[in-house]
Amino acid sequence: MRGVATDKLQTIAYPAAGSRPNRRDAESLEPHVIVLFGATGDLAKRKLLPGMAYLVQSALAPEIRVVGTSLEELTDDEFRAITRKAVEDFGTHKLTDEQWANFASRVTYVPQGAGPAALAAAVADAEAQLGPDVHRLHYLSVPPKAAKSVITMLKEADLVERSRVVMEKPFGTDLASAIELNDFVHQTFRERQIFRIDHFLGKEAAQNILAFRFANGLFEPIWNRNFIDHIQIDIPETLGLDQRANFYESTGAYKDMVVTHLLQVMAFVVMEPPTALEPRAISEEKNKVFRSMLPIHCDHVVRGQYTGYRQEAGVAKDSDTETFIALKVGIDNWRWAGVPIYLRTGKKMAEGQRIISIAFKEAPRTMFPAGSGVGSQGPDHLTFDLADSSKVSLSFYGKRPGPGMKLDKLSMQFSTQETDSQGDVLEAYERLILDAMRGDHTLFTTAEGIESLWERSTQLLDDPPPVKSYPVGTWGPNAIHQLIAPNAWRLPFERVWREKKSQG
Repeated sequence: MRGVATDKLQTIAYPAAGSRPNRRDAESLEPHVIVLFGATGDLAKRKLLPGMAYLVQSALAPEIRVVGTSLEELTDDEFRAITRKAVEDFGTHKLTDEQWANFASRVTYVPQGAGPAALAAAVADAEAQLGPDVHRLHYLSVPPKAAKSVITMLKEADLVERSRVVMEKPFGTDLASAIELNDFVHQTFRERQIFRIDHFLGKEAAQNILAFRFANGLFEPIWNRNFIDHIQIDIPETLGLDQRANFYESTGAYKDMVVTHLLQVMAFVVMEPPTALEPRAISEEKNKVFRSMLPIHCDHVVRGQYTGYRQEAGVAKDSDTETFIALKVGIDNWRWAGVPIYLRTGKKMAEGQRIISIAFKEAPRTMFPAGSGVGSQGPDHLTFDLADSSKVSLSFYGKRPGPGMKLDKLSMQFSTQETDSQGDVLEAYERLILDAMRGDHTLFTTAEGIESLWERSTQLLDDPPPVKSYPVGTWGPNAIHQLIAPNAWRLPFERVWREKKSQG
């Protein structure tokens, strides 16, 4: 099955020698130089460099050249060797030797320590290879504390004109720092040039929420407090710190995951219909959600820390940093007033999942005989799996075949694996890099949006509840069950996703 998907991807994405198919959505895009800061870091190796390698070969992007820069002193060839290993180890699309040579010829490197003039010269050389009307995309794959120095370097190198800048999370650590960082960046770049990235929103499944809600007359009329009982967004991880203790100690699960990922996904789930599926309209509806959020109350939060965290290298022996958090959020507007939204994420948990679960209000059961099974397995659910396979499931009660009225929980499921367009699915970072080159802010966060979220977080950040210990490989501290009562967490669930049958 994997081979079939790969063949289809190559048929769609890689032109035959000597041909150049229509670049579909990229027809109006000018050539781009991508300046990648933090080019030898973990994110660059795992996602960004493999993604750029694919975009260069594909029929989706404009002409691209990549200028990598980081604190390491490397030659072009040394950086290309690092890049090739990253593409081979982590790339979802395997390149032939010819395709690799094509990408490698477009990659250069300049040490960040060489200064603004050297960076400007490297970008000028890359632009000269692309002809006139070249645009620049600066990708800041650097720690938040390094963002200001990179912005300053870009200004001193005179690389602001004809450019956009992609900034990684977290964007600030509280309201004051977010405002300060926004003000600092706005001294150099206009808001329309800034792309605050959340890779969760680049996933096919996250965007499918918009299509599912607004393209179907079946669901939008019941997408409100009259029919929906509660919502869960559950992103447990089995991974630990992955050598990021210094970053994680000052961040924790809430700043690392909730503000930058889970609340952004929540906005897609609960926002009002935009006037059009275009960036400004969608951003405004997301910002309305954030403005409507009730302040996060500490009584509605469970913070956890996995057993053994304080013995990790780089972690303080008395650390109060949470590696797990579960919370209840409320949206104070006409559509969602009174509907609780539960969020959960954490490190070293029982499973790695990315689930959005919509629980519908239960129907009256009085007409069904005792013991029929109605309601015994919880309410009807609509489930979105944000994994790369982009799955959707609708569970409901149906009659069990045979005599009498016995009901079982049934489900209807869909996956992009089952479509002919599976090969067209872009990895999240590939899509978001492409959108940033287009200037499309649909899947990015605005200054107003991020500041609203930090404002709603003030009570929690000022007086967080103490962390509760939880064993590695579990679903978090026991207090999570009191948080969600009388409801129950959807994960772990016994239902299994239907897998695509092999073509044999």
